[in-house]
Amino acid sequence: MSSYSRLIILTILIFSSVGCANNNLISKQKEDLYIILALDSEKEKNHLKSFQYYSKLYNSTKKQSYLVKAIGYSYKANKFENMYDLSAEAVEEFPKEQEYFRQQMVIALLAQKRYNEALSNAKTLVKEFPHDKSYELVANIYYAKKDYKNSLKYYESAYAQNQNEQTLIKLTTILYSYLNKKDVALAYLETALQTKGCSAAICDRLMLIYQEQKNVDGMLSILHRMHDKYKKKPSLKRTTLIIENLIVSLLEQTDLKKAIKFLEKTKSDESKLMSLYYADGQTKKALRKTVKLYRKTKRPELLGKIAMYRFEMAKNKKKVMRNVIANFELALKKGVKDASYYNYYGYLLVDYNINVKKGFSLIEKAVKSAPNNIAYLDSLAWGYHKLGKCKKAYEIMSKVIKQVGTADKEIKSHWDKINRCNKRKK
Repeated sequence: MSSYSRLIILTILIFSSVGCANNNLISKQKEDLYIILALDSEKEKNHLKSFQYYSKLYNSTKKQSYLVKAIGYSYKANKFENMYDLSAEAVEEFPKEQEYFRQQMVIALLAQKRYNEALSNAKTLVKEFPHDKSYELVANIYYAKKDYKNSLKYYESAYAQNQNEQTLIKLTTILYSYLNKKDVALAYLETALQTKGCSAAICDRLMLIYQEQKNVDGMLSILHRMHDKYKKKPSLKRTTLIIENLIVSLLEQTDLKKAIKFLEKTKSDESKLMSLYYADGQTKKALRKTVKLYRKTKRPELLGKIAMYRFEMAKNKKKVMRNVIANFELALKKGVKDASYYNYYGYLLVDYNINVKKGFSLIEKAVKSAPNNIAYLDSLAWGYHKLGKCKKAYEIMSKVIKQVGTADKEIKSHWDKINRCNKRKK
């Protein structure tokens, strides 16, 4: 509310009270004014003014509701001494609600780092009101004092009563991060997962722990739970897609066929499914999926994939060569810039002596893009060999062998031929 608006309201209230002989009516007008100003301050998130207005309202009316508001905003405005004084007064004025107000006294002391006073008051609260909030207050004080063993004891007492997730997170944090009782923390969280389901607090914490422990099965378990929970909510479609990508990424590390099965079921990433088919040796499926995708999207880079898959599937390589080259050329003509395509097509042109110079040029582009890629370096060495530059081929191939050895048949074949060529040239 603007200052101009406040002035209008104030004027209206003043004039509406003129001529009223009843003092209670005038007091009511003032109360209404402060209520408007207090609500205005709340809306503007001006905690100090909210505290001041609600304090005035309480002092003039002695209503408990205003006192509760004043205490709440004194905390938000960092007026902790005022908070303590108001709470202490409330204990006397409203004895039926003394548990709540004494809790506020402890919170005010804790905020001022008056730990010993706070602890003494909080322990008295526990004796008189052995409820979860009292236990948690004591736990919070011990935590602030870095006395984690005692803090844990009281958090466990609080959690036994309230089964609150935030309390659980606090106690498992102490177990895991400060007392090195990781298995106990994990047991608490996994039990909560089974009994309460995959809430954001529990699943997020478990995910962090599994990630730290490199527990892929654990991470997958959480992600699948989250996926089942979110996939039915259209508003969380983007989150669901992120989860699906994470699941596939993890499954790739452990079980390629499960990753494929998951993608076939969700239909969330056809391009990825195409790549996984190829990685799993299902080249025919990869080709079918790629052709279907190209017809649907007309993405030029898919032409290169189609060329690669057709070439690898062909029993008679020379028979399909013209079609394969045409697809690669079309992909490059349409502006595809992909190091893996440069290397594959370049190597094909070199190895089959179709156009060694052009093939070598393409391989150089691939190496420039990824200078430490072993496959590209192998192709480059083979290109130098085909150009008769055996010494240069030997230098590059030596680096390849040093890193990966000769377990791969094609690399061994290249190494043997390049080595013999280099010896002849000396």
